[in-house]
Amino acid sequence: MPPSVPPSMPPSSSTESASTASAKREAQRITLIGAALDGVLGVAKLVIGKLVGSQALIADGIHSLSDLVTDAFVLVATHYGRQAPDRSHPWGHERIETLGTLVLGSLLLAVAGAIGWEGILRSWELMFGSLTIPLPGALGIGIAIISLLGKEGIFRATLKIARKQNSRLLEANAWHSRSDALSTVAVLIGLIGTQLGASWLDGIAAVVVGVMVGKIGASLAWEASRELIDTALPREQQHAMCECLLSLPEVRGAHDLRSRTLAGRIVLEVHLLVAPRISVSEGHAIGHHAVARLKAEFPQLSDVIYHIDPEDDSHLGQPSQAQPTRRQPLPLRHDIITALDECWQQSPLWQVRSGLTLHYVNHATTSAGSDSSTPHVDILLELPADALESRPEKVTQGAAKEDVKEDVKDALQCYRDSDTRNASIAEMERLAAGLEWFGRLSIGVTSHIHQH
Repeated sequence: MPPSVPPSMPPSSSTESASTASAKREAQRITLIGAALDGVLGVAKLVIGKLVGSQALIADGIHSLSDLVTDAFVLVATHYGRQAPDRSHPWGHERIETLGTLVLGSLLLAVAGAIGWEGILRSWELMFGSLTIPLPGALGIGIAIISLLGKEGIFRATLKIARKQNSRLLEANAWHSRSDALSTVAVLIGLIGTQLGASWLDGIAAVVVGVMVGKIGASLAWEASRELIDTALPREQQHAMCECLLSLPEVRGAHDLRSRTLAGRIVLEVHLLVAPRISVSEGHAIGHHAVARLKAEFPQLSDVIYHIDPEDDSHLGQPSQAQPTRRQPLPLRHDIITALDECWQQSPLWQVRSGLTLHYVNHATTSAGSDSSTPHVDILLELPADALESRPEKVTQGAAKEDVKEDVKDALQCYRDSDTRNASIAEMERLAAGLEWFGRLSIGVTSHIHQH
């Protein structure tokens, strides 16, 4: 079973590293292309806006140049957010991208407010004030159209990569490019309206664009905020994951499922209910198979921390059903052996044991769902087959030879005769009855398995 705290340096395959590096280069490449486009269009709109005397084009050019700052921010966030986990950040650095998404979403809200407010002021001045706008001509309208097509193209290219990589940061930057395109639409409408004698259209278009950009920014900021406070996956998705786990026959139940997201990745914690008497290694194997099945069906899953439960303790996670008083925890093996040594020191079966299997029964329930017993430990006493089925003279290790022979003879008599065996078990249970954690005693035989 994996530990509750992840290793400082989680293992990763070379294939995964190569894939991550390739995705990082792709994200940085499209961001650099967008930055170059912002620079070229910004300078062009400033120059042409100055030539034709269009304040709207000049303002839009300044807006495009200011986007170079956000492009640089996205490049930095992508670089550090895609780094592999390290000792300081064992879960990875993806939250840097999430923080970047929150910043870009907030920036879009600010841009939306500025566009809308400027549109209202311009509409007021154009309709009721003395503000006049010179005719832009074909040159002014042409650069606006080129800017619109360029920003729309970079929006679509960035959004395609963002969805392929499931990157909210790239998606936020894509929508930031779309906001530039939409603001250029407002400028274009204003320029065309001015050319046709309806310059007031510029302000109205700006208000509409502001509302659209604000809605996008609010959505991005909201989703990033939900991720930063570890909001769980939708119930439908959690239910689908539980159904996937239960499709494995060895998994009897799944509960206490907790989830969170890290820049598109999903991290999951879950308790798996298995048969109570299986070995630790089998429980570990069941957990590995369950995780593999989950990741195959849900590719966004990156980390699954599972806890193996031998009993259904799902009700313990509900405060309304919590025990009013906390019992002392059941003892561990070293304390149990010490206590049983005192109780069974005269028992032949105890003296020749080859092993001891402990089964912890913490929350036994009846079919009606009520407690049928208090927490206890059931004991499986393992006896060596060679001592019980061969001549006792063969067993000479661990004590004096004559003592061992005598113990083995007594144990052999106790084991082979069913009445004597049952009486011996009953007597041993009686002697251990004073131990509050003791449940019941069973006897088993182990064989030596020779491996090559």
